[in-house]
Amino acid sequence: MTVKGERGARHPGVQALLRAGAVPIGTTSVPRGPRGYQTWGHTDRGLTRNPWRADLSPGGSSAGAAAAVAAGIVPLSCGSDGAGSVRIPAAWCHVIGFKPSTGRAPTPDPAGLAVPGVLVRDPALLQPWAAAVLPDWSPPTGLPEPPLAAAAWSATLGYAGPHLDPEVAEIAERAAQALCARAGLALSRPGVNLTDPENAWMTLRSNTSSAAKQRRAQRTRHDNNRRLTELFQSADLLMTPTTPGRAHGHDGPGEHLSVALTWGINLSGHPAVSVPAGLTADGCPVGLQIIARPCGDERLLQLLDDHVPQAPIATPRSRP
Repeated sequence: MTVKGERGARHPGVQALLRAGAVPIGTTSVPRGPRGYQTWGHTDRGLTRNPWRADLSPGGSSAGAAAAVAAGIVPLSCGSDGAGSVRIPAAWCHVIGFKPSTGRAPTPDPAGLAVPGVLVRDPALLQPWAAAVLPDWSPPTGLPEPPLAAAAWSATLGYAGPHLDPEVAEIAERAAQALCARAGLALSRPGVNLTDPENAWMTLRSNTSSAAKQRRAQRTRHDNNRRLTELFQSADLLMTPTTPGRAHGHDGPGEHLSVALTWGINLSGHPAVSVPAGLTADGCPVGLQIIARPCGDERLLQLLDDHVPQAPIATPRSRP
């Protein structure tokens, strides 16, 4: 395995993996942009390149972690996810990236938005990771549980339309349809309308926000949680593109907001995963985000184990 950044080895989750017998081979790069949630940037060693297309960003901030798994260097990389920092690199590097429910594992983030995560090619590795890292993990017992029956699809969650790339949305939706067919799930399009979480996330992440801003942020969070609770009364899963657009180049995202569909799930605390959905015509990997009910981590990972294939090792492609 690899460890995210030089300080990653001290994280309780990494220490738990070491006790379980995992063997670290090194640390991975954590490039950042001018603002901490951005999905690009340089390190003191230069660029972190996407194994599928070297001219593209691998996402952030668990960039090196995703690249190492995609390139076949290691089967598992540790990451962390505060706004999509495991799911976005997983999507853009064509691997699997899992963010557990908030509260399932210790986090050093004072805002409680960032949680430990993991990146793999083989979904069979997710449950052993969870058993080692999540203190209250309940492995499958073989006892019958109500089967997952229904999933809901939304390309924008009601607010991300300005950032949406139609080809990315089409590829992700086809992947959702195929997964639901394999798993025997009914797929609906109920019309999800959440409030854009950008201001709430930025406010709660800041330690200088005023009390009034904090109250507004919490109102947005509670309102979105209420809407998600209503949605999950009729659906077991919510599926979206992991990012509304494709991976950008090393010159930065411009107006591209890669976190638009992920950071609201850090606010809500739901478990979520990005799985490979396919490639665009010009070779950009696309991810499908799957969100489960609160604390539905075990059933989500069982779905992946049963119905999501192992991701391929990256086949580098030159820019057309």
